[in-house]
Amino acid sequence: MKILTATEMQAVDKATAEEFGVLLERLMEAAGGAVGRFCLRRYPSAMRVVVLCGKGNNGGDGFVAARVLAGAGRSVGVILLGRMDEVKGEAAAALKRLREEAPTVAVHEVVDEAGLAACSQGLAEAELLLDALVGTGFKPPLRGIAVSLRDRVEALNTPVVAVDLPSGWDADSMEQTAAGSFRADAVVTFTAPKMAHVFGHLTRNEKTGGTFGPVVVAGIGSPEKAVVSTSGFTWAGSSKALAERPRDVNSNKGKFGHVLVVGGSYGKAGAPAMASLACLRAGAGLVTAAVPKSILDTVTRIAPELMMAPLAEGTKGAVSFKNLDGAKLDALVKKISVVAVGPGLSTEGDASAFARQMVEKTSVPVVIDADALNAFVGKTSLLNGNERVMVLTPHPGEMARLAGLTVKEVEADRVGLARRFATKHKLTLVLKGWRTLIAHPDGSIAVNTSGNPAMAKGGSGDILTGIVAAMLAQFPEDVARAVETAVYLHGLAADFAAHAMDEHTVLATDTVTHLSDAFRYRVMDEDGLVWVCGLRS
Repeated sequence: MKILTATEMQAVDKATAEEFGVLLERLMEAAGGAVGRFCLRRYPSAMRVVVLCGKGNNGGDGFVAARVLAGAGRSVGVILLGRMDEVKGEAAAALKRLREEAPTVAVHEVVDEAGLAACSQGLAEAELLLDALVGTGFKPPLRGIAVSLRDRVEALNTPVVAVDLPSGWDADSMEQTAAGSFRADAVVTFTAPKMAHVFGHLTRNEKTGGTFGPVVVAGIGSPEKAVVSTSGFTWAGSSKALAERPRDVNSNKGKFGHVLVVGGSYGKAGAPAMASLACLRAGAGLVTAAVPKSILDTVTRIAPELMMAPLAEGTKGAVSFKNLDGAKLDALVKKISVVAVGPGLSTEGDASAFARQMVEKTSVPVVIDADALNAFVGKTSLLNGNERVMVLTPHPGEMARLAGLTVKEVEADRVGLARRFATKHKLTLVLKGWRTLIAHPDGSIAVNTSGNPAMAKGGSGDILTGIVAAMLAQFPEDVARAVETAVYLHGLAADFAAHAMDEHTVLATDTVTHLSDAFRYRVMDEDGLVWVCGLRS
């Protein structure tokens, strides 16, 4: 699914009408109808609804939603910021139909503080609010009476569903928050997500428990050919369909790849163990963990299905360069589909030189993480995915070391840095963090929207390494979607874990426990809404 800018979305609507003959009034009906149905399903007990409408097309969507809700037996009121005779175009047609077909819906015109005060009781008694003031085309900040309305809504505990965007949020913003915007417990947008939907923290309401609410995309009839984006951004969750393919009934373990996890050192047995366990759970046919002899017994206890390959080690418990002897290396990588190197490897002794040589001397797809990334600090010229599949999974600190920057500089230009690094080195870069980015060699970037703060614990990166390797082993012909799927599944499993437990108590291995939930989850619900953020209840 493409991610659009506000200008691109306007172009989609224009092309839909002018080139494909779909009336804008029909699009508005579909949009408002989707909002109404979402509210009925998401908030079935909310009988008193107040719809906050502006004079433009976003308000028109709100008028349609109000009519749908009234038709479903809800008590609905509309607060219009402006006068009814100021509403024009398709929005005016939607307002006219609302007044004709749902005469019980009172439309309150608000042009000043006195008018807003007159609506205060209705706001306070509402069990659900719809924010349809301004949408994708709006440029902040909010002004005048809209600010006063925002402040009144902020003082309430009533859930808010935003139509298209929380009013006051710039659709093109790539910031995590937007000061001065309306709050939202859920967002229903149309056709495709915009930048703010995937980069913004739109639906976390501290007053109702601090959980992530949904951001859903409703198709409203825009032809696929009309949806054009030049930004190169896509939504990572779209690739999850890859993991939903049924396996051939005549399957065997050889069809799903053999992953070699290389890592570990004295005191760091958990990292390769977790990566290997995640790899097994994510569907790889075979997984072998190559670790120093001293921790072999510890790692093997993670799962009896795991195969082991003992590595020679130096005096400090790190892997030794002796392992790169030609015959030993050939035996180690024989019949291997994917190598994942780095979890728990350390930088002691020969470990860094071993990691570099391991990457250089093997030709199969490789996932490079943790201390294997640190092995290339100052030596990034050795990272070349031009003739092989190469995936790097750095967190901001590791990325800063690789790029010779500070973490602050990395965070200030995540998109640009990820794109430049991936295209320069012809590899796939998974830059972890708020909205993990998957940058591909062709310059395209997928944005991941799954995951939560529970993942900010040791071991999360090792789990991701294992899932990425497993997906590559199973889908070697579709590298981009395999990596995007892995990142999305990892975050989604963490969302299920946090939902079942608590963000404070979730361990990295709990995400592995919930991988089955992530695999079964479908991003599109029964109403055809695509859940870009938040778990479907």
